[in-house]
Amino acid sequence: MATQRDYYEVLQVERSASGDEIKRSYRKLAMRYHPDRNPDNKEAEAKFREASEAYEILSSDEKRRKYDQFGHAGLNGQAGHDFSHMNAQDIFSMFDDIFGGSFGGGRSRGRAQSNRGYDLETVTVITLNDVLAGVEKEIEFTRQDTCTTCSGTGGKPGTEPVTCVTCGGTGQVQQAGLGGMFRMVSTCPTCNGTGKSYREKCPACGGDGRQPKKVKLSVKIPAGIRDGQAIRVQGEGEPGKNNGPRGDLHVVVRVEEHDLFTREDDHLVLRMPISFGQAALGAKLSVPTLESEEDLTLKPGTQHGELFRIRGAGLPNLRSSRRGDLIVAVLLEVPKKLTAKQKELLRAYAETEEHQDMPEHKGFWKKIKEYIG
Repeated sequence: MATQRDYYEVLQVERSASGDEIKRSYRKLAMRYHPDRNPDNKEAEAKFREASEAYEILSSDEKRRKYDQFGHAGLNGQAGHDFSHMNAQDIFSMFDDIFGGSFGGGRSRGRAQSNRGYDLETVTVITLNDVLAGVEKEIEFTRQDTCTTCSGTGGKPGTEPVTCVTCGGTGQVQQAGLGGMFRMVSTCPTCNGTGKSYREKCPACGGDGRQPKKVKLSVKIPAGIRDGQAIRVQGEGEPGKNNGPRGDLHVVVRVEEHDLFTREDDHLVLRMPISFGQAALGAKLSVPTLESEEDLTLKPGTQHGELFRIRGAGLPNLRSSRRGDLIVAVLLEVPKKLTAKQKELLRAYAETEEHQDMPEHKGFWKKIKEYIG
């Protein structure tokens, strides 16, 4: 009996992945290995079914819990749906319910089926300042678009279609699946389900009915968006077959690392070095923010790593627009080189140190003494 691969490995996600991460990863794999994009490719067909089975388990909280605890044995040999005995139409119908038809699923015999086009995904990069204010970005990508020469028919302009010789006019073809345990019923690749085809192909698109096209779009990215989140632009994916509706474009947002600030939810964190004199005596500092500068007062005796909060100087929340805070972590920086005068002053200071004013220092050496006995 063949060994089953780990479902998390199949979907290329960590075991701690969220439901959204699992869904996004599955969508990518399913679109890559979908039979409509890989005709007569047994390896892609097997990967498509394997990913589908993994998603069917990990998308269910109850089944995922059993799988995490007991592995494949915890499923009693059943992965929810019995994929080995489902035909392709059943599986595609299930995926259309999950993804709103983006896989071009439901087939119908004897007539052309208008299917929704494929979704596309692209990436855009923004700065932390863009997250603060929101930004409109110009997105450039390439998609398959309707051929302008044949208007998507795939036939040479001026010629008439004839009954498709591949499917005999039914619009569908059948083939045996893995191990002969199911049958694959799919749209005819020659006529795309219309039952008609052209003897002479369009010279511009080679009969495909579509051509690659570079597209530029202006996309509004809201303030507060997080790294890795995606914006869906409806109707900007690939066109569907037989004049079906277009899929969507998913713009994944990546946020560049900032030279000064790191992000913690809606808060910003600034690691700010200070000198021994500033820490010991106290000081007034000018702290940079994404917009300007703010005054910060250090009290005498400020400790290394101590945190200060500047309220409302962080990032806006994506939903409420309420601003987070700027958290300043002060870091005591010891100079590596001292002048003769500085060394003289520090030696004089060291001779007058009172350890009772340094509770961490005093407590540490007390523990050492007790430990040594």
